[in-house]
Amino acid sequence: MAKPLSSRKTTKLKQPGFLTRMRASLNKGESWLTYDLRNLLPGETVDQDALDELETQLLLADVGVDATGQVMRRLQTLFDGGQLRTGKDLGRALREHLGNILEPCEAPLEIPDDIRPYVILMVGVNGVGKTTTIGKLAKKLQKSGLSVMLAAGDTFRAAAVEQLQGWGERNNVPVVSQGSGADPASVVFDAYARAKARGIDVLIADTAGRLHTQGHLMDELKKIKRVIGKQDETAPHEVMLVVDATTGGNALQQAVAFNEAVGLTGITVTKLDGSASGGIVFAIAQQLELPLRFIGVGETVDDLGVFESNHFMDALFSRD
Repeated sequence: MAKPLSSRKTTKLKQPGFLTRMRASLNKGESWLTYDLRNLLPGETVDQDALDELETQLLLADVGVDATGQVMRRLQTLFDGGQLRTGKDLGRALREHLGNILEPCEAPLEIPDDIRPYVILMVGVNGVGKTTTIGKLAKKLQKSGLSVMLAAGDTFRAAAVEQLQGWGERNNVPVVSQGSGADPASVVFDAYARAKARGIDVLIADTAGRLHTQGHLMDELKKIKRVIGKQDETAPHEVMLVVDATTGGNALQQAVAFNEAVGLTGITVTKLDGSASGGIVFAIAQQLELPLRFIGVGETVDDLGVFESNHFMDALFSRD
């Protein structure tokens, strides 16, 4: 039976703390996330000006043109039908329709019992927190009772290998690496063989950060996938993109490009504790409909949480 990394199971004791931190992180700054809907209304009733202002707030929060348009069309229909009269009506409808975008993308990462090693290939541009996310994910997997090995596939930066080795030492997780400038596909190939021989449950492979516009580096990712596939035709079993929420619309462009190049199976959104409004989560969900696996709201291991749409919406709309 597969083991889902669901907060309802593997992180049950940690989840209240994570929810508190997520709520605090998402309710910082002046954006629609902290914007009291009552401020949209000059009086007690909803008017067209309030809807127009809400549309602007959604766009400024990086919800994206498509997702914003979808939500506003539904709100406009309700308004025209006389079903949006008060601020509470508007708040409930907004939450419902935004939640409808996220709900299909709620899919916790599952590690089937019959695939060993289960290979997770981590991809993303420079600076999104990919290596840190690997370390946090490794710890989360360990807590769920799985053995983990890391592959230092970012051979272009010695600092990246050292950072991954640091996470390995802290979590007591073996790290497979080669010399600087080594072929990343060779590193991952070697790591898979070692993980297979040692009966490791999960192999997480780091890759060099690359711009989604760098075609030759995207081709390198395709090569890594092909090489892993020679050892197990079903691998990699998860191709997870890490995006930085603070980059706004650029994160959506990255997701589209990486998905076209290597076929993503999941997305992790980091740095929601920064200046991000969080709206990019809706833009990605609406356009790609890919599983949102995890969200990050801080630097500690426990600040990487399993994505759950209801909890995310609770954090966004909380005024506590």
